[in-house]
Amino acid sequence: MSDTRARTRERALPPVAVDDKPKWTPLKIAIWAVIAILGGLGWTMLAIVRGETVNAIWFVFAAVATYLIFYRFYSKYIERLIVRPDDRRATPAEYKADGKDYVPTDRRVLFGHHFAAIAGAGPLTGPVLAAQMGYLPGTIWIIVGVVLAGAVQDYLVMFFSMRRGGRSLGQMAKDELGRFGGAAAILATLLIMIIITAILALVVVNALGDSPWGVFSVSMTIPIALFMGAYLRWIRPGRIAEVSLIGFVLLMIAIVAGQYVGASEWGQAIFGLDRTAIAWGIIIYGFIAAVLPVWMLLAPRDYLSTFMKIGVIVLLAVAILFVRPEIDVPAFSIFAGGETGPVWPGSLFPFLFVTIACGALSGFHALISSGTTPKMVEKEKQTRFLGYGGMLMESFVAIMALVAAISIDQGLYYAMNSSAAATGGTVEGAVAFVNSLGLTGVNVTPEQLTGAASSVGEESVISRTGGAPTLAFGLANILHQWLGGASWMAFWYHFAIMFEALFILTAVDAGTRVARFMLQDSIGNIIPRFKDTSWRVGAWVCTAIMVAGWGAVLLMGVTDPLGGINTLFPLFGISNQLLAAIALAIVMVIIARRRTFKGLWVVAVPLAFVTVVTFTGSWLKIFSSTPAVGYWANHVKFRDGIADGSYVDFAPGADEAAKLAAAEATVRNTAVQGTLSIVFLLLAAIVIAVAIIQVVKAFRATEVIDNEDPAVPSRRFAPAGLIATAEERALVKEWDALPAEQQPARGH
Repeated sequence: MSDTRARTRERALPPVAVDDKPKWTPLKIAIWAVIAILGGLGWTMLAIVRGETVNAIWFVFAAVATYLIFYRFYSKYIERLIVRPDDRRATPAEYKADGKDYVPTDRRVLFGHHFAAIAGAGPLTGPVLAAQMGYLPGTIWIIVGVVLAGAVQDYLVMFFSMRRGGRSLGQMAKDELGRFGGAAAILATLLIMIIITAILALVVVNALGDSPWGVFSVSMTIPIALFMGAYLRWIRPGRIAEVSLIGFVLLMIAIVAGQYVGASEWGQAIFGLDRTAIAWGIIIYGFIAAVLPVWMLLAPRDYLSTFMKIGVIVLLAVAILFVRPEIDVPAFSIFAGGETGPVWPGSLFPFLFVTIACGALSGFHALISSGTTPKMVEKEKQTRFLGYGGMLMESFVAIMALVAAISIDQGLYYAMNSSAAATGGTVEGAVAFVNSLGLTGVNVTPEQLTGAASSVGEESVISRTGGAPTLAFGLANILHQWLGGASWMAFWYHFAIMFEALFILTAVDAGTRVARFMLQDSIGNIIPRFKDTSWRVGAWVCTAIMVAGWGAVLLMGVTDPLGGINTLFPLFGISNQLLAAIALAIVMVIIARRRTFKGLWVVAVPLAFVTVVTFTGSWLKIFSSTPAVGYWANHVKFRDGIADGSYVDFAPGADEAAKLAAAEATVRNTAVQGTLSIVFLLLAAIVIAVAIIQVVKAFRATEVIDNEDPAVPSRRFAPAGLIATAEERALVKEWDALPAEQQPARGH
């Protein structure tokens, strides 16, 4: 009898999918024509006309139009040609639901989690640092690179991981590349993940160091997120708009209150932490966030921070349209043709592409797209919105960061981003150094630098490296002209610092959780119990191992005498792009073994480009004889300097003892960085070589090889994109009309 009732209930369920039937109308055609014209006009003004100054609005037009066109047409082409989603199939979040890691999640909340997790330091700091080369190279790579490479990778990795039960990138590599290639990929992803997470955390440390306002405001997001998680879980389940409004109001209160807390004596005593203390705080937080259930802290905190992230970036874009700042930075700077720029060393090719990092293509995203997100996707068609759409949003963040950086005075930009070893950390030293660079039209004065610091309520802005302070200054410089006037400059600056720290920290906690999944998958090949992500002992052990790894690198960067971000960011960029090459190689093998050869070029083209870029960059970091570029050249310089006593002439430090300590630390750090560069390059080369062999085998074979989980019928429905179509809205109403006991459960 019970079986009969169950079958009756199944027959009573509404459909779980709708057919995609786009209809073209004259209005739609006209709208897309206008978008194309605006985009073409933006690119013409940026790349062809290129007057002495260029208006910032053209960056907005060129970027948004390109994103819209490629999302509507190119991602749909990929969906039809390669992905072929089927909403009648259940996703792992449905057929593996456990209330902890596998949780069916509303697409809007999941977009917030996914975007918050992938949008770390890269799209904020990379473009700021890349501005050293001029505005045009970075603009082209950020926009063109994302639509043809970055968004493609994120989308395809997410879909294929979802079809495989949410397997990690390393486990997919083992399945597709065999034992040898898979082992190389797993080792590479684990090591690179440690470096990436450490650098993300380092940028947070640099942004929050000696900033009680920022430390307080960011700290408050943790209890706010815990409250939101409890609210959606127990108090008002499913009330997403309601809890979003509450969370936003609480977040604004935390930001405003931070100004007064930071100005008070007790606030400075409690929250005025140095960089080492903040680093330890982030290490402890990373462990706790990675072991708690995803609905409790990670998802609501990411959703909350996404409000802030997207809101601030959209606010900046709108402000640009009203303020229309004129950019006097050249399309190509005098450093574009050399390799000894003051912000970061290296030539435009390949180092610009790895410096911009996550703004265009990021291997870290592949780990998130095969980590937490595919375990929470409610319907297969949502992966286009989440994967491709999420990466486009991050690219827009990168463009806005670039515009903010180039909107400030060039002299101030170089004073803020040159290392303390170059400027001496003083106003006088910065003035002398910047004016010696030979920049056209730049003549920095001490009054200009002290005035800039005073305008944002800081004692100094000299050598505030890492990109985050520069972005905050540029953002404040634009926003105060539209909202608040000069008296609001300091507020907007500290608001932006808090925004950046919150922006990046969400990538740290998500990255730690993904690293835990990867390590559990890897150890699970030897000890099967570890593959069970719900096993708390395994989760705690693997989390502790990964946190210890990236925590050690973080502390090394915090204490690096040459400026941790200046030294480590190139390694971060190269390792991140090498990981992207590994991810694209794995995806290429999956496509070939599915015998969808017509779509192979979609992945092969970006794979070829990023392989050339990263292998060239790695080669230069290993073998370059220029100490500013090559890790080993720098290692030898300081090692020999210690041996013959010449280190006192070039090592940073106030006295001989400090110079010796700095030189010894540099020898240690460059040895670690140089060794890691060699290991990463060799592992990536192995993975790509094995992938090419597997593709050739697939061409010669006749059978389809697919390691997907068996199809399970779905018993739920949800719209595919941000805005539901008319057909989807009608079907949602049918599902909403079901009795409560037949309603599908959601984590959020």
